[in-house]
Amino acid sequence: MLVFSRKVGESFIIGDEIEVVVLKIEGSEVKIGISAPKHVKIYRTEIYKKIVEENLRASSVSVDSLKGVKVIDQDRRGTDQTP
Repeated sequence: MLVFSRKVGESFIIGDEIEVVVLKIEGSEVKIGISAPKHVKIYRTEIYKKIVEENLRASSVSVDSLKGVKVIDQDRRGTDQTP
């Protein structure tokens, strides 16, 4: 892990397109700002872990458990399809 020491108003760059700026320090809390292109996804770690866990759960769902679930056909919106 790379560790930086920064003061309020100072920043660092990740790659060519991401800048992280220290905005404010209050006690043990640090507020940061991140400038990145819209296609770069930025998550808090606890949220990212939940997304990964949910994706793993969803990928392990069997086809039999989907019986009776209505799915909307992307090509024909409004037409319900049952798997």
